[in-house]
Amino acid sequence: MRIYIALLLIIYFTNNLKAQESNLYILDSVNNIPVPFVLVCNEQGATIYTSDENGYIDLSQISKKTNTISISCIGFQTKKVLLHSLNFSNKSTSIYLKRKVVSLTEITINSATNLNIFKSINALDIHLRPINNSQEVLRMVPGLFIGQHAGGGKAEQLFLRGFDLDHGTDINISVDGMPVNMVSHAHGQGYADLHFVIPELIDKVNFNKGPYFVDKGNFTTAGFVEFRSKDYLEKNFVKVETGQFNTFRGIVGINLLDVNKNKRNQNLYFAGEGTYSRGYFDVSQQFNRFNGILKYHGKLNNKNSLTASITAFTSKWNASGQIPERSVSEKLIGFFGAIDSNEGGKTSRYNMNVEMLTHIKNGGVIRNQLYYSKYYFELYSNFTFFKEDSINGDQIKQKENRDILGYNNSFVNEFYLGKIKIESKMGVQIRNDIVNDVELSRTIDRTLKTNEINFGKVNELNLGLYYSHKISISDKLDISPGLRMDHFINSYYNKISDTFLSSNSTIFCPKINFNYRINENIQLYFYNGRGFHSNDSRVAVNKNGKKVLPPAYGTDLGGIFKLGKKFFLQTALWYLWLDQEFIYVGDEGVVEAGGQSRRFGLDISMRYELIKNLYVDIDMNFADPKAIGVDNDKSYLPLAPIFTNIGGLTYRKKTGWNGSIRYRYMANRPANESYTVIAFGYLIFDAALNFTTKNWEAGISIQNLFNTKWKETQFETESRLKNEPKAVSEIHFTPGTPFFAKFNFIAYFGKVK
Repeated sequence: MRIYIALLLIIYFTNNLKAQESNLYILDSVNNIPVPFVLVCNEQGATIYTSDENGYIDLSQISKKTNTISISCIGFQTKKVLLHSLNFSNKSTSIYLKRKVVSLTEITINSATNLNIFKSINALDIHLRPINNSQEVLRMVPGLFIGQHAGGGKAEQLFLRGFDLDHGTDINISVDGMPVNMVSHAHGQGYADLHFVIPELIDKVNFNKGPYFVDKGNFTTAGFVEFRSKDYLEKNFVKVETGQFNTFRGIVGINLLDVNKNKRNQNLYFAGEGTYSRGYFDVSQQFNRFNGILKYHGKLNNKNSLTASITAFTSKWNASGQIPERSVSEKLIGFFGAIDSNEGGKTSRYNMNVEMLTHIKNGGVIRNQLYYSKYYFELYSNFTFFKEDSINGDQIKQKENRDILGYNNSFVNEFYLGKIKIESKMGVQIRNDIVNDVELSRTIDRTLKTNEINFGKVNELNLGLYYSHKISISDKLDISPGLRMDHFINSYYNKISDTFLSSNSTIFCPKINFNYRINENIQLYFYNGRGFHSNDSRVAVNKNGKKVLPPAYGTDLGGIFKLGKKFFLQTALWYLWLDQEFIYVGDEGVVEAGGQSRRFGLDISMRYELIKNLYVDIDMNFADPKAIGVDNDKSYLPLAPIFTNIGGLTYRKKTGWNGSIRYRYMANRPANESYTVIAFGYLIFDAALNFTTKNWEAGISIQNLFNTKWKETQFETESRLKNEPKAVSEIHFTPGTPFFAKFNFIAYFGKVK
């Protein structure tokens, strides 16, 4: 065995020692900006390289049998290049791609892992949808639904693959490598607030479903979504929006470095956003949000590049909260009314993020990232009204002050063992959350504290290690085994009882994925993996490490098909099993023990080009979520989606008219374990229309085009109104957006070649 390992190492290093520098840069022909994540394919149609965010590709280890490469990226014309025509006399050369509106006729299934029409969302998709904030971009992930129920400032409730994800418990969300999910949060485990991201600065959103990816750790059970902000501003811009309900928004983006260069190797920009809205509720929401970002991205030399950013976000709002159905049916309040008009909150987040990307001589790529976040949260809610306190009411305060420090390191390298190509990937992820004064209290009118339920300090450290290989058995088949290990050190100091508890826990998560490309029109895949989501530190320390990292086991069997010239279809049969969970309920300060559960379902995604520039897309998601070990008539998982369907028409052109009309449908769901209470579904249409020129753009976006009356979030809750003799259990809801039109205008300025 030792001889075999030594032989592998000799072959590996011998291959790398023979390599000569052949640095290729892919650039946008319009503005000389690097084109990231370009696919480079060989004559057989297999992807052999993908450019990094600098448009960089190291061709030093390309097979000698490869004579022609095909360079492609959605939004650009595909280019075929003869290798011997490239001049590497100075160790590097550049290739320029021309922009174009994508046509599905030109896309083939050329890679097991990079079919971007199903696995990413780009800036153009976001641009052509009615979007109020970055959280709403999540709606574009097939099968992912969101629901806002606190005046626009609180993180939305999420739903995916038979999960009520609460605010992020079973989905991993990140921005530029920084985690968004908050562990041991005052409101709920995994709380993921994306409002600190400016939508116009989103370059790409990558996503996938299931616990199958070694570099995705905590909360990756239903899937992950990773946002990537722009490294370059193509032009300076100013944008203004105004709409119904006294809604106003302004944003400016300015390049701070000279951009009149033949090759834009670096960029520094500032962008700021301000938003205000009264809201459509009877009680004025007085919602405001301010965002700012200063970001640098630059090539230090041929092998190193640096990305650094500072962001600032603050928001404040009033909320009408969830209201009981009886209060509307008995005409105590209107459909958009409130029982407690003193709900609301404020929050802020400040981030510093630095990443160094290094290409080493043997073709490997090293990433080192450091980040720090300062986070503040204060929320006032009232879910039961006068059930607990018939005199003062049941308003609660949830508050925390958090510091997050993190480090990510990864190493990726490709090499050949004979004719077999291997991509190895390993990494280290360290995250430390220090949550000071995490609080749950009862209050009156946000000012008077009547009862301190929980008050303490959380310190949670997560160390993650992962290693995987992607083994390309042939141009058609690849196998990707991997292993991830996560270790947690949890501690909680209870300031009320003056007690301190701590615990340690570890989980190992093996993964193995198979991809088989039959031809340029059919690809099959079979993914398997173990994942997890951590539980709140206040649970972990009390359970002494037992079952505080409940595992999840998942399997996906699916395929991607190109049928004819203009139709793409993706299908997936999936199964997910979760072990027992201990859930910290932040609204009550108690621990609820949940049992095992299983979910299985079918995902179907379709993309079709009707005529030139006109596209239709449909995503249907079926799920059967059930609890295990209980009577069948009590096995329903409350609020878990059973069937969802999203889709629409999109018209895309470089200039002139662009637009879309979209729909989203959520079917009826059980609101309790016996399905005797129903959370009724909804069908909502949205639309957007823009007119684009080289120097300006104007448009209108409409949410709830047909002014449908709908309930965006629903819960079965026991509550008591002021004059009621006892509590009543029924659906409590937050009304969804009525017809909401916004006008926008954007002007571009500044000289860009």
